[in-house]
Amino acid sequence: MSDLDEIAAFLPCVTPDAWIEAALQNQNILLIDHANCEKKAASTALNLMFRYIEQYQLLHKMSRLAREELRHFEQVIALMEKRSIAYVSLPAANYAGELRKLVSTWEPMRLIDILVAGALIEARSCERFAKLAPHLDAELSDFYRSLLKSEARHFTDYLTLARQVAAAHSEPVDVDARIAVFSERERQLIEEPCAEFRFHSGPPIK
Repeated sequence: MSDLDEIAAFLPCVTPDAWIEAALQNQNILLIDHANCEKKAASTALNLMFRYIEQYQLLHKMSRLAREELRHFEQVIALMEKRSIAYVSLPAANYAGELRKLVSTWEPMRLIDILVAGALIEARSCERFAKLAPHLDAELSDFYRSLLKSEARHFTDYLTLARQVAAAHSEPVDVDARIAVFSERERQLIEEPCAEFRFHSGPPIK
């Protein structure tokens, strides 16, 4: 099974065609919000490194992830600068915030939930890069295709870490049950129409 096949099997739904159409009509916003997403992904990884210093596997994987996300950020803003796209402030989509509302308040479920949410976000990002690439100009298409391998690995790292944290706990933790909870909310966020286009928004309101 390829990385994209594995991600497709993990995600609760496919990105609606209407979102792809909106992305093609809003490529400046797409790149600006993509840059914001890369910054946020790096910040999430760093926050986990500061909070869970005893988790060596997590530290190694999140350190690499943060470096890669910041490198992606640098690549996105270089494209924006080349295309004379002003880096303006954009309100964030409610996607990640809505997923965070499901995060437990007690450990180790809090960490497991954050990792499960991270796996979903990375999987969705990878799926959207793959779906967008065939419709974009050569430069942007090549860039998005170049991100697929690392984004797929980030998805795998988050999911693997969630299962490792659960396995190390003294009491049984059903990671699949938590994935089901987060996946259902993720599906709603991806399929429900949104007033504003963002990288992780649903299709536009007609």
